[in-house]
Amino acid sequence: MPNITVIANTTCLIALSKIDAIELLKELYEEIYITQEIALEFGESLPEWVRIENVKNKKYQQLLDLYLDLGEASVIALALEKVNVLLILDDLKRRKEAERLGFRISGTLGILFKAKKVGLITEVKAYVEKLKAAGFRLSPMIEKEILKKSNEI
Repeated sequence: MPNITVIANTTCLIALSKIDAIELLKELYEEIYITQEIALEFGESLPEWVRIENVKNKKYQQLLDLYLDLGEASVIALALEKVNVLLILDDLKRRKEAERLGFRISGTLGILFKAKKVGLITEVKAYVEKLKAAGFRLSPMIEKEILKKSNEI
């Protein structure tokens, strides 16, 4: 996707890493931006295509930190400093806040759906099952919706 800045939150990185699918992010977007707070939350070494960038205007982050956790506040604050942003967020509360601010949103399941759509994976369902086996909670409604959208139910 040319000319788009993709900023990811920790949950997606952890989820895809646990199911050995983190490289899908590179295949889809070439590079992903995260903040130092996200890097610390992730807690593992990051691939070279993950760029760590700190928020320049900490006031955004401080305001968002009043009702979001530090990592999510930093991600949204960084997005406010960029143009043409896609935020990868899974938590509903954070997604609603990001949408309210006008950002395009995807989540881990959206990444899997897009990967299938462009031919990087053959089915979403196998990855959904791996996520569940790794302990990730998925809304049954969202799971059904993404599988239906993927023509897998």
